[in-house]
Amino acid sequence: MTTLDFATYIAGLPRVLVGAAALIRDRAGRVLLVEPNYREGWALPGGTVESDDGESPRQGARRETVEEVGLDLELGGLLAVDWVPGTDERPPLVAYLYDGGVLGDERFASIRLQEEELLSWRLVAREELSAYLPERLARRVLVALDALEAGGGAVELEDGRRVG
Repeated sequence: MTTLDFATYIAGLPRVLVGAAALIRDRAGRVLLVEPNYREGWALPGGTVESDDGESPRQGARRETVEEVGLDLELGGLLAVDWVPGTDERPPLVAYLYDGGVLGDERFASIRLQEEELLSWRLVAREELSAYLPERLARRVLVALDALEAGGGAVELEDGRRVG
């Protein structure tokens, strides 16, 4: 019988990406979206968690929000955790979505885009989100908005759809 050492065992485990984002709204309930320059469609401020550096999903969402739009926010509660199946282009993803809060006009006026990754930003009403966001992200955001309205805790999702 051959025994694997622990490092070999760990190296053979499946790879899963971890992403984290902030759901930031204005007083009218519109959602802050950013337009990446490296892919089609819009997104929320956020990105890949740097877990090799010991970063948590919450820390990653905050760091990415600062880097992408220049807003250093104390994030609120976890709104959703979404398991997104892998594709031919990428491994599976676990996406964390945090409450970025409701900001006044003066905070939005202070936005400074990360020009290496983003083309623009805009505030989008709930009923228009599906026109801007990729389908699974739109589902995730809409479920998170519903959770905020209901005053409940985090929602478990698979591919943007509520489970459990």
